Amino acid sequence: MEIDILDQQDKFSVTPSLEHLLEEIFRSCWQIEARDGSPEVSIVLCDDDFIRGLNRDYRQIDQPTDVLSFPQEAPSADDPPGLSSPLDDTVVLGDVIISLERAMEQAEAYGHSFEREVGYLLAHGLLHLLGMDHDTEEDRQSMREKEEKILAQVQLVR
Repeated sequence: MEIDILDQQDKFSVTPSLEHLLEEIFRSCWQIEARDGSPEVSIVLCDDDFIRGLNRDYRQIDQPTDVLSFPQEAPSADDPPGLSSPLDDTVVLGDVIISLERAMEQAEAYGHSFEREVGYLLAHGLLHLLGMDHDTEEDRQSMREKEEKILAQVQLVR
């Protein structure tokens, strides 16, 4: 299991405890989803300007958002999400981009901690990398249940 955390902003301190929390959420998500292999993911922590540029360039939405996921392509439609290495059991999932500015605003609006909001955004992004989506109400509820299960496992309850 490998997680690369890249801090691309200067508005919030990315502490070792926050990095550890992100790693625990990643482990929890992989365990709850009962996936095989040794996963790799990159997490980019950024500000609103950074994520706005990505949102504009990749989704044609010229405004900041809270989280974006960029999955690696599966070798074929029948394969699970992620790019598996033919040489070992590595599964490269892709990238999760989180705006820490947006996370702080949302934490204050929802009345919970910054850590819980960042954790929620990471869980949400990881589930997207694993092939989940929220296009229908049933999918949205299923995804929300998994997000809450992941957060509960790392003691980030409301």
